[in-house]
Amino acid sequence: MDAFTTCLWFDTQGEEAAKFYTSIFPNSNVDKVTPYPGGTERAGQTMTVDFVLNGSKFVALNGGPEFRFNESISFQVPCQDQADVDHYWTALTEGGGEESMCGWLKDKFGVSWQVVPTQLEKMLSSLDSAQSERVTQALFQMKKIVIADLEAAAAPSR
Repeated sequence: MDAFTTCLWFDTQGEEAAKFYTSIFPNSNVDKVTPYPGGTERAGQTMTVDFVLNGSKFVALNGGPEFRFNESISFQVPCQDQADVDHYWTALTEGGGEESMCGWLKDKFGVSWQVVPTQLEKMLSSLDSAQSERVTQALFQMKKIVIADLEAAAAPSR
């Protein structure tokens, strides 16, 4: 079985979105742009865009305005350090994206992303329930995650 391919439904911005995303993530490229065939209402306009983001396959479908993205589906971006968090947060909110809470954001196309440091899972799953609670409370105060603030919250109380 081949790997799954994620299909993202856009009104008309699929090609623009694919170029935007592939400019942000490493190991990414646009593979193929397929136009709507002649004899259709959208003849010659972009129908689909096959692209790869960090090794994962995607298709952008320009299917019309019937469906919109919402937060029930999001893509997690694991970040090794604060520089990664800052880079992806800034890039994905560029041009009209919206910041949300706890590392979530919507890009300018309405796609939801979670920009999350890899250290967060360990902090939240600590056997020390007081530590997990402190980290959770700190996280709830953040939009973009600041690793140093999470680490400070995780530190034992004095």
